[in-house]
Amino acid sequence: MDTTRSLGSLLLLAVLPAFQGGDRPTPPADRDPPSRVGRLSYLSGSVSFRPGDMDDWTAATINYPLHNGDHLWTDDDARAEITVGSSAFRLAPQSAFGFLALDDRTVQVRLAQGSLNVRVRDLGENESLEIDTPSGAVSLLRSGVYRVDVDSTGDTTSVTVRHGEAEVTASGSAFTVHPEQTAIVVGGVGASPAYDVRDAIRMDGWENWCASRDRRWDDARSARYVSRDVIGYEDLDDNGDWRDTPEYGAVWVPRRVVAGWAPYRYGHWAWVEPWGWTWIDDAPWGFAPFHYGRWVYVGNGWAWVPGRVVARPVYAPALVAFVGGRNWSVAIGVGEGVAWFPLAPEEPYYPAYHVSNTYVRNVNVTNVTNVTNINVTNVNVTNIKYRNRGAPDAVTVVSHQTFVESRPVNRSVIVVPRDRLDQAQVVGFAARVTPTRQSVLAQPTIIEARRPPERVTTREVIVRRQPAPAPVPFAAREQTLSGHPGRPLDSATTHTLRTSSPNANPRRLVRPAVPEPRAEKPPPGLRPAREGLPPARAVPPTAGTQTERRSPKAAERQPEHPHEGEHRPENHKAERDTTKEKRPT
Repeated sequence: MDTTRSLGSLLLLAVLPAFQGGDRPTPPADRDPPSRVGRLSYLSGSVSFRPGDMDDWTAATINYPLHNGDHLWTDDDARAEITVGSSAFRLAPQSAFGFLALDDRTVQVRLAQGSLNVRVRDLGENESLEIDTPSGAVSLLRSGVYRVDVDSTGDTTSVTVRHGEAEVTASGSAFTVHPEQTAIVVGGVGASPAYDVRDAIRMDGWENWCASRDRRWDDARSARYVSRDVIGYEDLDDNGDWRDTPEYGAVWVPRRVVAGWAPYRYGHWAWVEPWGWTWIDDAPWGFAPFHYGRWVYVGNGWAWVPGRVVARPVYAPALVAFVGGRNWSVAIGVGEGVAWFPLAPEEPYYPAYHVSNTYVRNVNVTNVTNVTNINVTNVNVTNIKYRNRGAPDAVTVVSHQTFVESRPVNRSVIVVPRDRLDQAQVVGFAARVTPTRQSVLAQPTIIEARRPPERVTTREVIVRRQPAPAPVPFAAREQTLSGHPGRPLDSATTHTLRTSSPNANPRRLVRPAVPEPRAEKPPPGLRPAREGLPPARAVPPTAGTQTERRSPKAAERQPEHPHEGEHRPENHKAERDTTKEKRPT
């Protein structure tokens, strides 16, 4: 018998009823969350963050998973980088950035002021990437390198294409920006916009820094072992070593960790919708190993097992199991406590958030051999022996206050005797803890951070694609969340709150680039700023909801031109079925 496969099947059958005490989601009624997020991968200087469901600004945190509705502000001399799959967004100082939409097919961002550099490694035929500014909507049509600048008044936007191709839309018309060109659009919302296209502006020091960040991606040896869509893979080379093991294949071992180090101990917990409780690691490399793959104790330390290489791996908020059970708080002697340990290979993860069976299979496919029986229920999970539970320092225990207030875990670990840990039961894959305002801001102390000027935060941007509604504010969800501790709201409940609660439907501050057909007086179209420019083409109103991709057919598409210092991996291509393996290159 194949013991590995049998163990995987048994675990898949066994873990399901442990999830939230058997209170399982109803997959057909709910929409799966995205398989990707935007990781805050680099911070320098004063960078502020506002969650999409809060009005407060706080200090940004490395490794935070950004998503729909989240905002960033880089103050004087500050920089920030956000990675989304195989794309990177980099902000210069004095830049106001936000996600209007982020899912498996769409990345739509808001740039109300400042400078944004975008590196797109792979843009699929069914994917859309849009940058919305006060002067126009910028659609990126191909993989490449782009720069978008918005002046402090919001009246002028410039779009530079280093490699690739972009399209700018405003006032019902559009024009194309080709490689090595810079387009300038003058005229904000409500004005008569004019445009010019010239040779590309010269690269400055900030763009050179962006190019150096790109080279870390391109030259990363870790791409031999994981998909380039594993967010954070580029940080593994400088912080650990790859080793071959007979049981797990290639594993990654971190360098320079303190004695007694264990996964999911050096960081804090935060509440991030729609996933719920999410681990935010302190380490600069601490994203990929905590949201993909599994951990195992081998030899004298911990190793990360990425598992099989798939084209689009699915992000998870934290791949751990929580322990507790009857009399658990009494046993540890600290009142309400929260405890967890990392999952090992072949141990499946079942989300506490609302998902379909297909999603559960995809989030486990890299590290569980058999995912065919994922929807079978009514098996007792207490009979399963989890591999990491007995490993040194594997189980981390903290107080309820430390957990819910996003306090640093390693400073507050509660030492529990081994015999008492062994008495605890696995209770599921999310803590049954109700989030607070501190949980959402991911900060133990609410300290107001520097925020952008009000004229910037209230500035409308022009959109080609109508974004999804803004997130329902946490204040409108807080009471309902307390009825199901540790479990995010399903889409039906969220919709009910949006339509019935006061102030639960905040305005998006967007205006369509293509006017509605019923508009009494359509705004003036884009006009050339000088003679000799081709006129902008009219965009029909029906095209205003979705960018028209005019890239060549897959067989005819030209590859992205390498830019200076770029190393091109061989045989890299886009694959969109996460259940199909892709061999490492």
